Amino acid sequence: MNQTMSNANVLIVDDERNMCELIETDLRLRGINSRWCLSAADAVEALHQENFDVVLTDVKMPGTTGLQLCRQFTETRPDVPVIVMTAFGTLETAITAMRAGAYDFITKPIEMDLLAITLRRAIEHRQLSEQVRLLNASSDEVGAFGEMIGKSPAMVKLYEQLQRVAQSDAAVLICGESGTGKELVARSIHANSRRSDQPFVAVNCGALSETLLESELFGHVKGAFTDARSERRGLFLEADGGTLLLDEMGEMPMPMQVKLLRTLEERSVRPVGSDKDIPFDVRVLTATNRDLETSVAEGRFREDLFYRINVIGIQLPPLRARGTDTLRLAEHFLKQFARSERKSVDGFAEGVAEKLLAYSWPGNIRELRNVIERAVALTRYDKITIEDLPEKISNFSAGTLFIGGLDPSELVPMEDIERRYINHVLEAVGGNQTQAARILGLDRKTIYRKLKQEG
Repeated sequence: MNQTMSNANVLIVDDERNMCELIETDLRLRGINSRWCLSAADAVEALHQENFDVVLTDVKMPGTTGLQLCRQFTETRPDVPVIVMTAFGTLETAITAMRAGAYDFITKPIEMDLLAITLRRAIEHRQLSEQVRLLNASSDEVGAFGEMIGKSPAMVKLYEQLQRVAQSDAAVLICGESGTGKELVARSIHANSRRSDQPFVAVNCGALSETLLESELFGHVKGAFTDARSERRGLFLEADGGTLLLDEMGEMPMPMQVKLLRTLEERSVRPVGSDKDIPFDVRVLTATNRDLETSVAEGRFREDLFYRINVIGIQLPPLRARGTDTLRLAEHFLKQFARSERKSVDGFAEGVAEKLLAYSWPGNIRELRNVIERAVALTRYDKITIEDLPEKISNFSAGTLFIGGLDPSELVPMEDIERRYINHVLEAVGGNQTQAARILGLDRKTIYRKLKQEG
C-alpha cells in the first residue's frame, strides 16, 4: 500500500448498511481508513466534523439523492472529490454525475480492486488541487507571474515566456513531468489574458472513456443515445469566450484525436447525434507529461493535431532544476501544514535544507508537498529534523545510487535510477560526454537529449 492510500480517509454514503460494512471491511484490509453514513444528512454532518480525502456515495437514496449530495459538496467543499456508485451504469447516468460535479463514477456490483484504483486517482487529484490552492493562497512568496512561487533562473525565464503567451490567443502545449504544476500554469495564463473574466474549463482526457469524452467535449442532442433524455452543452460551448484546458492530452484515443482536429480547424463543434455545427470562441490550452513527438513518431498521436495544438510550446522545469526554489516551496508548505495541524513548527533543523536540495525529486512539487506534510505530522520538535524525512531523502546523496528500503513507498522509478546513474558517470569523467557515452553504451546524442530533458 502506497503512502497516499495508507493516509487516506474515505466517507461512504449508502442507505444499505450491508453495502457500507462490506466496503468498509475491504478498505480496512487495504489499510484505508473509512467511515460510513446511511443518509445524506448524516454525511453532511460528518464532513463538518472530520477531514475526508474523498466521498463515495450511492445515487439512489431516500430523500436527498447521491447526485444532489454531490452538487451540495461541490458548492460547500469543492476540494473533496466525490465518486458516485450506481446500479444504473448508463452513459446518461455517468454524464449526469459528472455534470453534478462528481470526480468519477463506479457501477454496482462493485469490483473492489477497481474501486481501490478509482479512490487512489481521486486522492491524488485532491492532493494536486490542494497544491494549487496552497500556491494560490501564498501572499509572501508570490513570484513574478500570478500566484506561482519561485525565483530561480528557470522560473524567471518561464515567467517571461508566460507573460508574452498570455497576451496571445495562440494554442499552447504545456509539457512537464508529473507534479510540476501544469494546470496551475494554464490557470495563470488564463488569469493574465484578455479572457480572464470569462470561463476557465479543464478536463482530464485520460480520466474518461472515448464515448464519455466525446459527449463531454462536444455535447449531445436529445435521443443521441440510450437514455439521452435532454440536450447537453459540451465543454467547448461552456468555455465559450474563455479558455479550455485539455489535460493529459497524450492519453486521448486516436479516433477522438481526429474529431478534435476537425473541431479546432473549423472552430465549431457538432454535438453527438446532431448534424449541425455550432461555432465557438475558445482559446485551447493542452497539457501532457508525455513526449508527444515520440508518440507521433511511433504512430500513437496524429502529427497534424500535434502541430495544431503546439503553436507555442512551454516546457516546465522539473523541481530538481529549480535550485533554491525547493526551499521556498518547502517553507511555504511548512507554514501551511503547521497552521492546519495547529503545531508550533517554524523551520528546519540543521542539515535538512541540504538534504532537500540534494534529492532529485522525481515526483516534483507534489512529492515535496507530501514530504513536508508527513514531516509536520510526525515531528516532535519545533523544527523539522532529518529524522522526520523519508529514508530515501535522509540517506540520499548525489554520489550514491540509493534505490530505497523495503517499504514500497520508499522505492523510486526506473527513470530516476537511470538519471542518477548518468549524472554519476558524468561526474566521474569530469563531464566528458564522449567518455560517458562509451561507459554507458549510449551515443552522445542520447545523453545530450536526456540532459536537455532534465533541464
